[in-house]
Amino acid sequence: MRSPRWASVLTATVALVGVASLAACGSADTADTASDSSDGAFPVTVEHKFGSTTIESDPERVVTVGFNDLDFVLALGETPVATRAFTGYDYRNRPWAEGYATDIPEVGGMELDFEKIAAADPDVLVGTYAVLEESDYTTLSELAPTIADLPGDNPTWEDQLSTIGTALGKQAEAQEVRDSVRANFDAAIAANPQFAGRTVAVAMKMADGFYIFEAQDPRGAFFTELGFAAPAQTGSITAERYDLLNQQSLVVVGATKEDLLADPLFAQLPVVAEDRTVYLGEFGTDVPAALGFASPLSQPYLLDATLPALTAATDDDPATVVPAVG
Repeated sequence: MRSPRWASVLTATVALVGVASLAACGSADTADTASDSSDGAFPVTVEHKFGSTTIESDPERVVTVGFNDLDFVLALGETPVATRAFTGYDYRNRPWAEGYATDIPEVGGMELDFEKIAAADPDVLVGTYAVLEESDYTTLSELAPTIADLPGDNPTWEDQLSTIGTALGKQAEAQEVRDSVRANFDAAIAANPQFAGRTVAVAMKMADGFYIFEAQDPRGAFFTELGFAAPAQTGSITAERYDLLNQQSLVVVGATKEDLLADPLFAQLPVVAEDRTVYLGEFGTDVPAALGFASPLSQPYLLDATLPALTAATDDDPATVVPAVG
């Protein structure tokens, strides 16, 4: 069973995913076909949820069928000939992908359009976070070698990057991208030693309460990568258990600060009243979408967007005003 990340993808039309350009990675070639360059020897075989897929030669026509795989392929210097749309957010104008192609033809959104995928004449289909059913995978595999969802409930962005790098013969580029993103995290950690071990509830606003993300969920993992600790109890909570939000710090996504503070039960929590809370904003806006994308392009953008507020929310000085995110 997929993690709550993908439950929210399916129920909130991918409003979250599911993160300012990447240092050391220039804008990708905006040609309609993928680059011919490759640093890997073919054939290559990659593992995924439904087994393994062998790619016999350097793919020239890449189609991304996952919800965030587009960013990974772009980060590796390739431009897909078609992509799955990221619905619920204006993904073509996402600020962390400035300079990359924005006019890539779409092959579906919440549901894949198999006829359009076939018409794109793919050499490989990349869907490391596609939430595929086995029947979908079977259909796609008849069109081209298909990289399906990675094994496990919560593969990391580094797992995705490594797998896609191998599939495209871009192992060296994948390592360079990884090192660049990790350098951003390392700099943020060095500048904020107070993050280490500090418990933070990263909570998504739901219609009937909140959902506190697990440490391994990509949206929670962004904060644990910075040194924060997840609370002992995670998952869905109703108003009767808002006390579980009252950790050393709180991060909320999915609603405005004003709307959240209109709820007196929420507003009276010490973590809120003492301004130790960071508000990421409503679904469909840039920062929540970057958090959900969890890609090598979105992560540096997300660091830039959230660090000032995270730093202010963790200094334990009630006089410090936590700035708006973004």
